Amino acid sequence: MNVLKCITVVCFSVILISCFGFSDKKEIKPKAVYLSNENTKIAYFASGCFWCVEAIFESVKGVEEAISGYAGGFTKNPTYRSIGTGTTGHSETVAVYYNPKIVSFETLVAVFFGSHNPTTVNGQHPDYGSQYRSIAFYTNATEKLAIENKIFKLNKEVYNGEIATEVIMQTTFYEAEKYHQDFERRNPNHRYIRAVSIPRLNAFKKKFPELLKKEVY
Repeated sequence: MNVLKCITVVCFSVILISCFGFSDKKEIKPKAVYLSNENTKIAYFASGCFWCVEAIFESVKGVEEAISGYAGGFTKNPTYRSIGTGTTGHSETVAVYYNPKIVSFETLVAVFFGSHNPTTVNGQHPDYGSQYRSIAFYTNATEKLAIENKIFKLNKEVYNGEIATEVIMQTTFYEAEKYHQDFERRNPNHRYIRAVSIPRLNAFKKKFPELLKKEVY
C-alpha cells in the first residue's frame, strides 16, 4: 500500500509540473487584437509545450506576434483536452507572425532548432507524447528547402544524424483556447512557468543575444 501511495504521489506531481497540468477555465482579460499588414508572413513550429515556444519566438526581433494552437493532425476542431490524449494527431504548435524585412524565415528556423532538443522523439522534458513532438512546417518549396538544409547541416555537424523533427506541409492551424495565449507573460509565478518555461527562455536568450528585442519580458 505504501508503494502504491508513493507512485500515486509521484504521478500527481508530474501532472502538476507538466504543460497539460493546467486547465483554468476562469475568465481572463482578452488578448489585445493583433492586426497584421501586407508585409507580415506566418511560420509554424512545434517543439514541446506551446507556452514555452510562444514566449521564445515573441522575444525575437521582427516577430510581431506568436499564437498558440494545434496543427499537424487529422482531427477537426481539436481542444486542449482532446490533444492531451495524444489521439488527434496534432502537436502543440505556434503560429509566428513576422516581418521578413527584419527577420528571415531561415533565422526563425535557426531559432526553432536552437531552442529545443530536436533529437527527442515525441516530447520535450518534462512533457512527452505525440502532441509534444517536434515539427517544422512549411508553406512552400522554398521554406521546405530551408528546413531540410538546416537539418542536413545540424545532423552532420551536431546531432550525428539523430534529428527526429518532422517536416510537414502546413494545412490547417487551430488557435488554442484564449487562456493559453501569452500564458507565460501572464502567469510568471505558475509552477510550470517557473520550473520549465522561464529557464528555457533564458537559455535561448543566452544562446542568441543578437536576435533579441530590446525589451523582453
